[in-house]
Amino acid sequence: MRIEIDHTLNLTLPPGIGQAVLHLLLTPSSGPTQSVDSWSVEVAGIGNAGRFQDAYANQVHLVNQSRPEGDIVLRARGIVTTRDTHGVLGKPSGEPVPALYKRVTPLTKAPVTLYGKFRSAKESRIDMLHALMARVGETLGLPDPETAPTQMQATGEQSQTQSQDADAPAPKPLPSVPDYAHSFIGAARALDIPARYVTGYVLEGEGLEPGLHAWAEAYDEGLGWIGFDPRLQICPVEAHVRLAVGLDADSARPLRTVPVGEISQTVIAKAG
Repeated sequence: MRIEIDHTLNLTLPPGIGQAVLHLLLTPSSGPTQSVDSWSVEVAGIGNAGRFQDAYANQVHLVNQSRPEGDIVLRARGIVTTRDTHGVLGKPSGEPVPALYKRVTPLTKAPVTLYGKFRSAKESRIDMLHALMARVGETLGLPDPETAPTQMQATGEQSQTQSQDADAPAPKPLPSVPDYAHSFIGAARALDIPARYVTGYVLEGEGLEPGLHAWAEAYDEGLGWIGFDPRLQICPVEAHVRLAVGLDADSARPLRTVPVGEISQTVIAKAG
């Protein structure tokens, strides 16, 4: 599938800042599930930006802003052709050893009630991971297709628009999109399975607007990395575009700034 993406971020920094540093994970890489046909990142100073590959094999831009005034506008856009591999990414070369992703972080601590029953599971690892994805959905709840969709923000939070009857009781809010990925990752790591966080874009999904999204990948010795989207209860399909990976949402955030600023964004993801 050919997907066109246009991601605009507006950054507001505190007044009187002499210098700001922007850490950008806004460049997807080609791999088994996708090919980047064209891509650009636009922001003042990008021409002099440091560019490198981080410890997770993400493509990073490090941009310095001297005496920034007013809002800083960033724009990442391009065309990505995706392939449906039933969630299987495999074992791409140049990546860190899977054991790195057994490390538990504060965001990926899962309660034993989420994974306890899988400790003595006799099914294959693949079957167990699918069952674990279902367990996360049962525990955290899933979007009601009758309610308004949500979209993940660059900070890892989510926004929601509501169109319900004004007299109807407000529905109980669901956890954020990253919470589903964190719960799955934490449970997998508790079962001694390497698992990592993925930030990306989604073209379509029940209960979600097209835009920025997050899911998880778990490692199998035979197949390699396999994607699991516990919020949508599917393995990633052609509608998913991988952007960056990490131990959790903090290490795979599309935009981090020093000093910290307020970020708003718009994302357009459509079939080309």
